[in-house]
Amino acid sequence: MFLNCPRCFYMDRRLGLAKPSIPSFTLNSAVDNLLKNEFDLLRKKGEAHELMKKYKIDAVPFKHKDIPLWRGEVNRYSGAKVLHQKSNLIIDGLVDDIWENKKGELLVVDYKSTSTQRKIDMNDKWKQGYKRQMEIYQWIFRQLDFKVSNTGYFVYANADKNKPKFDAKLEFKVEIIAYKGSSDWVEPILIKIKRCLESNAIPKPGKDDMGIPCEYCDYKKLSAQTVARLQ
Repeated sequence: MFLNCPRCFYMDRRLGLAKPSIPSFTLNSAVDNLLKNEFDLLRKKGEAHELMKKYKIDAVPFKHKDIPLWRGEVNRYSGAKVLHQKSNLIIDGLVDDIWENKKGELLVVDYKSTSTQRKIDMNDKWKQGYKRQMEIYQWIFRQLDFKVSNTGYFVYANADKNKPKFDAKLEFKVEIIAYKGSSDWVEPILIKIKRCLESNAIPKPGKDDMGIPCEYCDYKKLSAQTVARLQ
């Protein structure tokens, strides 16, 4: 939230005025859980998934006692957590999965589900946040003293919506997209976040990755102007 709009972040964390809630993505969550179950079976055996073999990823699901904690299965709102000493901020992230390659490096894995006929890539507007999310996870696990690869993976499940019949089931094409991240930006941003929260001045509205001003801030501004005009 801070990266896209410091004002929304400040209003939420400093003033307690959060954005309106939205419905949960329960169907997407169901796909995530099924993928986790599938990879957990192989985690117990120390075996690679067929998808990993198909994409020539020389790794296996990482076996560690804290996997349930990191995925938010112990506490719904708490996952892999670290205290950043310079800002005194606790950084927390709920990972979908962690794999381990032959070098002993951890590979951060994020499950995504969609339904599209377009080729899936990581270049459109909404996916820039996915990249930052992965980079923050990579940073967290480095702070936890793990050796972490710069390369992470998005496991994309794409539902086919053009079947002639539903038959009470969805069919997915699942692919893996590699992403080489950099977490160099994380610590400087944490320092900015600390300064923002300690300031008594409300920040200006931010812009998204495409340079478009925050829609929520625009909505609030236009709403206030409309109400004032009609009164």
